[in-house]
Amino acid sequence: MATTITDANFKELISSNKVVVIDFWAEWCGPCRQIAPIVEDLATEYEGRALIGKLDVDENQDVCEQYGIRNIPTVLFFKDGELVDKIVGAGQKTAFVEKLKGLL
Repeated sequence: MATTITDANFKELISSNKVVVIDFWAEWCGPCRQIAPIVEDLATEYEGRALIGKLDVDENQDVCEQYGIRNIPTVLFFKDGELVDKIVGAGQKTAFVEKLKGLL
């Protein structure tokens, strides 16, 4: 299951030694619901190797503002606490897997 990420735990989670993937989403967003099963699959498949999480943009404005999140879904990829890649919009699972494999 994907980890719930909030303004409060964001810094702690991205500063781990793992690759961190964050799905910025909202309940009312159709494309966000489209990629939700992909995010959950990745959380299961990469458990122990990467942290896969979801951040609700309506409840966590600070992180959204910090990273200039204007469109959702946006998926950010972090390594060693640094933003290294992103996907904006509803992508295919293969695109997410390729980026993850490249960071592991």
